[in-house]
Amino acid sequence: MDCRRRPHPKGAASCSVQPSMKCIVSLIVINIFALPHATAFLSPAGQARHSLSTRTITEFKPVNTRPKPPRFSHQQHERSQRRRWRLQAQPSDNDTSSPALSPSSKSKPTSSLKEILILVFPLLLVYISNQWSRASIYYLVDFATDAATNDPASKAVSAYEAMNIDLQFTQSQYGVLASTAFTVLFALSSLIAGNLADKYNRKVLTLASCAIWTVATITQGQAQSYDQVLAARIIMGGACAFCVPAAYSLIAEKISKDKAALANSIYGSGVYLGGGLASLSILLDENTGWRDTLEVIGLFGVLSVVVSGLLLPSDGDRDVKLETEGALDLELDKKGNSPAMIGDTLQILSIPRVRYLFLASLFRFSSGLMIGVWKAPYFKEAFADDAATFAVLNAFVVGLMGLSSGIVGGYIADWVGGWISEAKKQGNDSASSISLALQNIFDEKTVRLLIPIVGSILAIPTWYLTTHTGKGDNAFQFAMFWLSLEYLVAECWFGPTIAVLQTSVGTSKTGTAQGIFVLTGAVGNVAPTILGLLYGNQVANLPSTTSSNEVLADLLGWGVCAGYFLSAIFFAVSVFASGESDAIPGKK
Repeated sequence: MDCRRRPHPKGAASCSVQPSMKCIVSLIVINIFALPHATAFLSPAGQARHSLSTRTITEFKPVNTRPKPPRFSHQQHERSQRRRWRLQAQPSDNDTSSPALSPSSKSKPTSSLKEILILVFPLLLVYISNQWSRASIYYLVDFATDAATNDPASKAVSAYEAMNIDLQFTQSQYGVLASTAFTVLFALSSLIAGNLADKYNRKVLTLASCAIWTVATITQGQAQSYDQVLAARIIMGGACAFCVPAAYSLIAEKISKDKAALANSIYGSGVYLGGGLASLSILLDENTGWRDTLEVIGLFGVLSVVVSGLLLPSDGDRDVKLETEGALDLELDKKGNSPAMIGDTLQILSIPRVRYLFLASLFRFSSGLMIGVWKAPYFKEAFADDAATFAVLNAFVVGLMGLSSGIVGGYIADWVGGWISEAKKQGNDSASSISLALQNIFDEKTVRLLIPIVGSILAIPTWYLTTHTGKGDNAFQFAMFWLSLEYLVAECWFGPTIAVLQTSVGTSKTGTAQGIFVLTGAVGNVAPTILGLLYGNQVANLPSTTSSNEVLADLLGWGVCAGYFLSAIFFAVSVFASGESDAIPGKK
């Protein structure tokens, strides 16, 4: 050791000639302790041991051949972190609790009405186009007019205004066209759409789907045969399936949970606004014909794509899926887990409360779709002289009453949920007996289901009276009065149901859950088809003493009321069902 090479503090004495006492002591200590080891090493046994240990290390030490991880950008790091959260949210093999929430699902500050409208308005515009396009066909048919009349002028007017007379299809074919044809690709696309909404750019999904169903709507206006309309309806159904899951996934992520039912209800009002515009299509049909009516609806779809593309907030952080995420998915599959979409679906369906919610929604959708598909044909047959008045009043009923019911139902559901939450925090000392009963039965999630339960029960008598007002001079007025009440009490179910569904499955699976929810609506489309088949068969064998509108009134009255009754029962069952998931079938 040569201490002359060590730097010296300023002003320190130089040791370039003689080593210091500290250096000498250090050398002595090192020699004392190192000498036995050096002696042992120089012996033959020591050299052998050294040779073996060196050979063992060099021959058997594993070599790290893994490549260095790539350098990620800030956005890539954020997406990778979100992916880790989703993986951590996956329940373990022994975890039977409900799906864990990702960090993004943690409570957010209460969303203001302005924030809700900024997000929901462009989505609502697209949804109105969705509903107007798919419901327009309900008002462009006329089975009351005799297509076999010998008056050429009458036939020309009927073919100009009624699609079924122009293209020559029957009541049964209309039932297929209005429901089953739309449902075929709609049902197949629903689960895929929900899974994509959980992973990819939801703005792109929304705008692309709107563009496709707009083209399908314009194509229907150019159709020259029933088969061409059928093909266009199938394509339209596939496109419409991608709209709703993407929208509800955005709402669940961007809007606070205490305002979720209200935001969902505002978006869900697109059903009623689009339905109201579809009803007014009767007036447009009388002036321009059914073909030009569909062209106008298609132009509204183009406008919706442009405006929503400008106003809808960017969802660009979902544009690209990292290769590392794909590797993580592959790693999960190697561990024996199901593919992402199937695994998420099984996990959602493993929650008893969610299963009963889907079952209740199936019957509720069935009733609503039977009304939507067959209401206009019924009123045209039963009140043929009031067709123009029905178009205006029905637009008012669907647009205003349905919209009011949906928004008020969502607001009340959020208020009741907050009230239950605060009441349980404050304790039961000063609570009334009714309050105590509600607190014992419901929690802040399930209390929202009171709205669809009560709404479905009240809808039973109001709808039955709508279709059985008699034949008096004021029968039409009474029918429209009861129809208004039916929409006011029945259409409050959508927002609260979606809010409970979202809180039950967690934010990371909202899109997939919404896809299953849309699928229940697709299955519910079978109900109008069955009604059409029954109606066509009974009309073919109709006795002279019975009119066709009486047959349709009975089928609509009992069929719709049965759906409302069953939906109320299963909504009530879901309140008492467990919100924790069962063991996932097939998972070890």
